[in-house]
Amino acid sequence: MSDRPIKLLLIDQDPIFRLGLRVGLEAIPNLEAIAVVETDTAALQILAEIAQKDPNQVNLVVLEFGNGRSITSQQLGLQFCRQLRALYPNLPILLLSSVQEQGLLLAAKSVGINGYCPKGTPLPELVTAMQEVADGGSYWFQDTEAIITPNFCTDAINRVSTPHSPLPFFRLRNNLRLSGIAHIDATLATVTAQLQVPGLPVLDQAILAGRRRELLAARWLLNRLLVSPQERQEKDILVADQLLLTPSLSGAIQQRQTMSPLLSPGTLQSALFASCVTKLQFSLLNVTDVPLEIDIFREDKKRELLYLILQKLAQQLDELRASKIEINQLYEVKISLLRDLWQAATTDFFGKFSRIKLGNQNIEIVNLLLQNIEVVQRDILNKIPLVFELYCYLLFQTELNIDNASYPVVSAEAKSQALMIVENLLIQVANGVVQPLLNSLADVEIIKQNFYGRQLISTREIERFRNDLSWKYRLKNYIDEPKAVFESRYELFVIAPRGIATTSVYAPRNQELVKLSNIPLVVTLLLEFSDAIAPRLKSLLAFVGSGIVFILTQIVGRGLGLIGRGILQGIGSVSLVEKNLRRNSDRPK
Repeated sequence: MSDRPIKLLLIDQDPIFRLGLRVGLEAIPNLEAIAVVETDTAALQILAEIAQKDPNQVNLVVLEFGNGRSITSQQLGLQFCRQLRALYPNLPILLLSSVQEQGLLLAAKSVGINGYCPKGTPLPELVTAMQEVADGGSYWFQDTEAIITPNFCTDAINRVSTPHSPLPFFRLRNNLRLSGIAHIDATLATVTAQLQVPGLPVLDQAILAGRRRELLAARWLLNRLLVSPQERQEKDILVADQLLLTPSLSGAIQQRQTMSPLLSPGTLQSALFASCVTKLQFSLLNVTDVPLEIDIFREDKKRELLYLILQKLAQQLDELRASKIEINQLYEVKISLLRDLWQAATTDFFGKFSRIKLGNQNIEIVNLLLQNIEVVQRDILNKIPLVFELYCYLLFQTELNIDNASYPVVSAEAKSQALMIVENLLIQVANGVVQPLLNSLADVEIIKQNFYGRQLISTREIERFRNDLSWKYRLKNYIDEPKAVFESRYELFVIAPRGIATTSVYAPRNQELVKLSNIPLVVTLLLEFSDAIAPRLKSLLAFVGSGIVFILTQIVGRGLGLIGRGILQGIGSVSLVEKNLRRNSDRPK
């Protein structure tokens, strides 16, 4: 074992566990916790900063899959590991987790995780595992051998280690294959997400579709080239052994093929949120002409907040699924669900017990911000569209009825539409988190240092930004929203490769149209009056325009021509008379 110092990055959502492990590791020589973070986004930010300064400053990542209990958080954790492996292929990863499920540990190995220890492992053994993984090896807790290699496939596994395929060479080739597939899968997910961006030019679609085909072909070739024929045969034997021990599986597969290929709600949610996580790595610059509250944040803080809201949404969906809520009950609690999501995101983002000093007072930030719930709900949360449809799609696998079309649950169109709704939900809830901060603590220095971007840090720029937001709400309430209701559409904010953009979808809004009054009603009446008189006004203007053209060209033009002609002729006659007079005067008398 090498004596090279271990410099690790710890990622875990449990603050007590993070603190306890850090304190325990401080007593270990040649081991240093460079950073201890709570979220994946914060970890990526730290690794990016370290890569610019000294790539060798971290030689091990120790992480937990989200909160370790939620299925969605575990799926997001696997997605993060794929991304981490694609960005830093030589960085060892040790899974320190409370999970012990066979499928999850197999998936962890497949995405490139180098080792696993359950939480509660004695510290000396944990340090040994860290050293082994940091040195380029692998370490899997001894009790997991039965999990990773079940008894029913032991003989088939033994057949893999035959003399014609030496074990070290097999491991090297298998690691190369898994690393390559993980990199291809991460790139493929990015390209697929870009293809789903609304309004993508045709040329870009063709280029991205070509890249996707190339990646699929590369993955197929990698699986063929780095797996020997003998190993392929042994894999087939292994699968056959499993099928023999589970005879009902074959019938289940045949039955599944005759039915519609529905996914489980958890799988559907995991696939959708994984795509959303990928898109959160795009630029978050606001490229619309509508100011957003989150524009005042630095990009890393925007990404951290959006990712946190996504995690809270996943936890909320898991809780609803566990409570076995009915679809009619879901409609009744829709507003409270958004309120709870906003409160949870606000509390975790700023810290439940975070305080700030204003004058002689120490104020709890979260308590102050949560007092604005009524304003946030009125201005933002109640106006987030298609929330009920999204929850029904993810919890009950109902079809999505958007843009005057019904999309089957497992179709690519349904996933694309649902992804747009999720992105809009994340952005709007994030706006709700920031709005009370701008109303109460906008110009506090510690807030500006921790959250704001450099372009919006002066008092003048902050006030200008707040004024822009104030005008946005006025225009939205009195003009933009009534117009959208009258046109039966919703405006959605989506995450595109160039930044945060907008798109619109059709949705019937007749009930909202009936409830309009005062200025919004006047706006719709003016739009209707404009639509009613526009064709006739255009005809009248065309007629008047042709008359004016006729008068100018046929009458005024000809009259001016005749006058000009007369003037020229008069000038010519005068010149002729003067010439004759001079000629007569020059004759000798």
